[in-house]
Amino acid sequence: MQSQFNRGFPRVVARLRALGQTLCLAAAIAVAAPSHAADSRFFDTEDGWFDVSGFLDTAYGFVPVIAPITEPAVGYGAAAGAVFIDRRAPGSDQRYGRPNIAVLGALGTENGTKGLYAAHLGTWLDGRLRTTVALVDISANLDFYGLGADRGAPGLGYNVSPKGGTAGASYRIGEGPLWVGMRYIQASNAVTFGAAGPGLPPPPVQDSDLRLAALTPSITLDMRDNFFTPVRGAYVDLSMPLYREGLGGDRSFDKTELTGIVYHPLSRTLFSSVRASAKISTDGTPFYLRPYVALRGVQALRYQGERAADAEVELRWQLHSRFSVVAFAGAGTARSDVGQVDRKENVLAGGVGLRYFLARKHGLHVGLDVAAGPDKPAIYVVFGNAWLRP
Repeated sequence: MQSQFNRGFPRVVARLRALGQTLCLAAAIAVAAPSHAADSRFFDTEDGWFDVSGFLDTAYGFVPVIAPITEPAVGYGAAAGAVFIDRRAPGSDQRYGRPNIAVLGALGTENGTKGLYAAHLGTWLDGRLRTTVALVDISANLDFYGLGADRGAPGLGYNVSPKGGTAGASYRIGEGPLWVGMRYIQASNAVTFGAAGPGLPPPPVQDSDLRLAALTPSITLDMRDNFFTPVRGAYVDLSMPLYREGLGGDRSFDKTELTGIVYHPLSRTLFSSVRASAKISTDGTPFYLRPYVALRGVQALRYQGERAADAEVELRWQLHSRFSVVAFAGAGTARSDVGQVDRKENVLAGGVGLRYFLARKHGLHVGLDVAAGPDKPAIYVVFGNAWLRP
């Protein structure tokens, strides 16, 4: 079965118009608000604009959250959750540090993808140790296009249903920007395929039902000046998932991913950023875990290979104290060795977006991006920045 996302440009335009009207309504409410509202948790005391810095500073206990899902591979949807925030009392040294956060929720999209999830993000030892624990039960409807498939080739529909969890920790070395981490993941992955047909890739039935387990060591260099929307600094991460039968899985294989991001201000109102990543996988990697090109405007898992690399550049112009516009473009490639033939697929994508400065004290911008690539246009909701990293 084909993905139900992106049935045409008119549909995308209609959704964009509806989202734009919602943003305009929110802006109108903020502008029309009486001046005495400026001292609330949701308005900036300096310029009177809608701002959630005060709320983030004092957030504690239960907070309901609904986050939109806009990934083309699964279609439009939402993830709803109950978030529990445990922050130290205002005035302590950790007031602006990452609080302990627990979340319990569910998600669903228009192509029938659904799931349940629970997670806890912990911060310990005065912010030097960060832990993550998560459980998921997901049923995702996706399409497999083969490794290094030709552009425009039809996809074989499949459902993958991972059930499992992960636990990990990262520790900061000294007072510098270097973090070392380790995490463990184990999940059972049931896969069912749609009906095969002419032109479709053959079902990789050898990957139908597997229990996978891995240890992932990581080294991270984080010199960003802000977690949410950085304007200067760099982020480099090397992660190496090592899947092993001895860890509780049914198959042994390796993956490696190197990601680098650089942020640099060009002027007081113009900011540039560049992201690049390279991913490789060894023999035995299940098809749904093969590396793929990850760009705005390119459907996730559409261009897969034994190896993949992509790069994206973005410019953001702060045209108003609260509003900015962005333009971005990227390129990627997926490669595989099929027999004696080196198969590859190169893709280009780009687009534009709008941002609103939602939390001035925390440097948090949110907004929408419209991107076009080799397939059909797509819309992305951006929280912080398009390359948000924990």
